[in-house]
Amino acid sequence: MALPTIPFGPYRLSRLILGANPINGGSHLSRFVNLQMKRYFTEERVLDLLRRSEAEGINTWQSNHRNLDLYARHRAEGGGLYYISLAYDDPNDPDMVGRILGVGAIGIAHHGEYTDQFFKEGRLEAVRLWLERTRERVGGRPVLVGVSTHMPAVVEAIESAGWEVDFYMTCVYERHRTREELKALLGRVPIPLREVYLEEDPPRMFAVMRQTPRPCLAFKILAAGRLCESQTMVEQAFAETFRQIKPTDAVIVGIYPEFEDQVRLDADYVRRYGAV
Repeated sequence: MALPTIPFGPYRLSRLILGANPINGGSHLSRFVNLQMKRYFTEERVLDLLRRSEAEGINTWQSNHRNLDLYARHRAEGGGLYYISLAYDDPNDPDMVGRILGVGAIGIAHHGEYTDQFFKEGRLEAVRLWLERTRERVGGRPVLVGVSTHMPAVVEAIESAGWEVDFYMTCVYERHRTREELKALLGRVPIPLREVYLEEDPPRMFAVMRQTPRPCLAFKILAAGRLCESQTMVEQAFAETFRQIKPTDAVIVGIYPEFEDQVRLDADYVRRYGAV
């Protein structure tokens, strides 16, 4: 079943991209939900989700270097999903980019957690150097090189500096403000500290996404499950997202299909609100 698509270098990506946080047991809700997700997502269930997603029109999986073997098995069994991976400099895994390229990924983005850390430390230049090294590794292959971030200010800084970057992965919630930042913003420090989602955040990131000509892949549009209490809330989040992003942008959504057919539901929302 067809979904709206966007240009991505020589490729066309479905405007709904399968995320990987539920698969990896990263709920951003609690360690108990993390454990439940890890219990549910056996290797066979992950592969079934990939097949189900492809049948519904999703043509891309965004994950990381930890799922390369699963992706390779998906392709070996006849699957056709594209793969976009996060990566970063890890002294314990010096060939991370090489392994990602080895499975045929079409895009590699500098991991947002590290991007934002470097930005806050005044060391964003380290990300630019990573982009240069990664392009050297890519060589002549049709692989796009990008940056992931949770902060609109990072996109603004890169755009103003004129970096060579092919795409952005943009979290619509700036979820890891420091204690001091939250105290200044709210006048108090909520609990839990690192998982604060503010309804004023998405419009800020959407505005930055609209200002760059590069494709942006928006993620956490459902506030890491906080907007999933009803399908009315889910649909509203999809509608508001597609109303405010560029026609050349897409969304990355993690899917947990144990209790409802989230693949079909999310795909239907993208057909309804993401058509251009």
